[in-house]
Amino acid sequence: MTPRSLLPILAAAMLATAPAHAQTAGARAQETIVGSGSTAVRVETLASGLQRPWGLAFLPDGRMLVTERTGSLRIVSRDSQLSEPVAGVPQVVARGQGGLLDVALDPDFATNRLVYLTYSEPGEGGASTAVARGRLEGGRLEQVQVIFRQLPKVDGNNHFGSRLAFAPDGTLFVGLGERFKFDPAQDPASHLGKVVRINRDGSVPQGNPFAGRGDARPEIWSLGHRNIQAAGINPATGELWVVEHGPRGGDEVNVAEAGRNYGWPLVSWGRHYDGTDIPDPPSRPELAQPIHQWTPVIGASGMAFYGGDLFPEWKGDMLVGGLVSRGIVRLDFDGRRLVSEDRLDLGARIRDVRQGPDGAVYALTDSDSGRILRLSPAGEGGVTAR
Repeated sequence: MTPRSLLPILAAAMLATAPAHAQTAGARAQETIVGSGSTAVRVETLASGLQRPWGLAFLPDGRMLVTERTGSLRIVSRDSQLSEPVAGVPQVVARGQGGLLDVALDPDFATNRLVYLTYSEPGEGGASTAVARGRLEGGRLEQVQVIFRQLPKVDGNNHFGSRLAFAPDGTLFVGLGERFKFDPAQDPASHLGKVVRINRDGSVPQGNPFAGRGDARPEIWSLGHRNIQAAGINPATGELWVVEHGPRGGDEVNVAEAGRNYGWPLVSWGRHYDGTDIPDPPSRPELAQPIHQWTPVIGASGMAFYGGDLFPEWKGDMLVGGLVSRGIVRLDFDGRRLVSEDRLDLGARIRDVRQGPDGAVYALTDSDSGRILRLSPAGEGGVTAR
């Protein structure tokens, strides 16, 4: 065979290998270095193509469970491959801010394999936030049961909440929105605009502040919340911290304490969307005050207290996702006093933030082609800072 006759064969071979090279180059292009104060952070895209990802939880073997607001739960392998949708997920109302929302593992997942989901559940009168749990077996949830339903069900597509957080005693906190209905957040006979505390089977734990009252829902832990989309247990104190959306201004960080009233819609650091004023929180000293607020808002969603070793200067800090601020906000508290705030610009709406078992920080981007980002300290060389 002559050199001239080899040319078509060589050209075909080069074309056949081109997609693989392009894919490798594309993966490297998904890596960026961003600055956070004195810290340089490497941001890698681990997976993409998720439909409005909302919640993230790590399985003991390092795989991830990710919810898509459109109604699917997916398993992400250690090599970043997305599974087919997990079977057995309950039916959701996937419109507006509703859909399949948060995901959490039972504290005893290693032995019982129970997974908890929040979602907008259809029913008579409209929809509300519900909590279901099921046993993860391969690619499906089995023995799925609804353990909590927010009552009443109402119409509308906004303010479902909702985040899950297991307390040190094994009880489960659920942060609930007021479904954009305002006044029910103050009504103890309604779950709207509340933090509720339940046992893992949905029963009411001892010590709930409204249990035994004929005019109140026994699951309620605290009231007067607007739309909680971030929640976590502070490891230093065991307390539940929540971050909730304000209206035009006034996103709040609150420590949710038993029986306390956090003021919505009586007070707020923000204003109504039509521009009308709302009394500021200090005007009602009998109501619990936020320990921090943002005006303009960051659109808080998802949070984690960092306790890993990759970022030693972040240890103990609270990391909050920002839909409006398009990044992660890092808050350093001394007790309940804010010491400093730093913003990490990721150029994308961040829906959830989690610390991984490797000490890296993982974030979900909120879009129709959502991504899983991994944040780690930047090493020598690498890519161009922005």
